[in-house]
Amino acid sequence: MAELATQSPVQLMALQLLLWHSALWTGQEAVPLSPASALPIPRSFLLKSLEQVRKIQAEGTELLEVLCATYKLCHPEELALLGHSLGIPHAPLSSCTSQGLQLEGCLSQLHSGLVLYQSLLQALAGISAEVSPALDMLQLDVTNFAITIWQQMEDLGVAPEVKPIQGTMPAFTSAFQRRAGGVLVISNLQNFLELAYRVLRYLTKP
Repeated sequence: MAELATQSPVQLMALQLLLWHSALWTGQEAVPLSPASALPIPRSFLLKSLEQVRKIQAEGTELLEVLCATYKLCHPEELALLGHSLGIPHAPLSSCTSQGLQLEGCLSQLHSGLVLYQSLLQALAGISAEVSPALDMLQLDVTNFAITIWQQMEDLGVAPEVKPIQGTMPAFTSAFQRRAGGVLVISNLQNFLELAYRVLRYLTKP
């Protein structure tokens, strides 16, 4: 509680937004992980992936705080309604939390989800002069993480022949929609990465 009391109002609002969006996700995050399949995952890959996740999460948190402080986009209920009307999709990670964790399916969903968020972030281009550089960096790091996952899938011989291609992205027709969409996309990405981080940490255990 003492730590919460020291947070700025902007940080608290950003935290509230993340927690509220987390509650909208399905209950799959709460499913306990079970022993993984025998697919050999190099520890160096896991540690690199964890580092990339932490970097992206830190960048996402900073962007949410800026959007909240600069444009007052901090009201979760209103933004959620807008998200439904815009058709902003979520990326599932059900194969990473099933009772029988299947690493091949988990890696595939992780890569597909990162490709989705890469496309969603790209659709936010021109969001504002204040946050465009940080958004570009976030998109680049998400892309690099997707490449890391794909290269590992290729090394393991489980990569599909054709990389996934995302369909139609949301159409942001105004500056407000683009900025509000940015909050929703980044919040969804943070929830996705939180589950990915949990799985990667689990796999690093002996």
